Amino acid sequence: MKKEIRLLGIDDAPFDKFKDKKTLIVGVFFRGGGSVDGILSETVDIDGSDASEKIIEMVNRSKFRTQLRAIMLKGIAFAGFNLIDIEKVSKKTGIPVIVVMRRLPDKERIGRILAKLRKESSIKLMEKAGQISKAGAIYIQFSGTTPEQAKEIIRISSSRGNIPEPIRVAHLIAGGVKLGQSRGKA
Repeated sequence: MKKEIRLLGIDDAPFDKFKDKKTLIVGVFFRGGGSVDGILSETVDIDGSDASEKIIEMVNRSKFRTQLRAIMLKGIAFAGFNLIDIEKVSKKTGIPVIVVMRRLPDKERIGRILAKLRKESSIKLMEKAGQISKAGAIYIQFSGTTPEQAKEIIRISSSRGNIPEPIRVAHLIAGGVKLGQSRGKA
């Protein structure tokens, strides 16, 4: 696999769950873990169900789409509990999707919250996303690729720490745009 593989990292911006109805998601195109090639943005509903479709539209209309080899997501939920159907995103874009997590999710707690929000379909999306695997110091889920390829993409793109650069930079940009400056870890 080339070190300059074209990747897209996506993360959501911070939001006030009591005031905001929508939040920003930012995608950053990277060459491996080295340099930024472009940026995308879109808005999604907080605790909604539009994140998968918005990501599909964002990727498919991008001028970088033909060079893109993997989409990397910071978790499976954006904008609160707007869960992403990674299998659907992979199939509708024709590009593998890799979900990156710092730690294992508390599935029981998340299930209780989703039930309280009456988002039973989201519980199914969590299960549909597949097995969570360890990849170095982080955890991943993936669709449209093999475990070996997913881990190699993580290795190539994690040039400054455990979190792949496309996701880390998307996190910084999303926070900086929303709050005026970036904060916290991706």
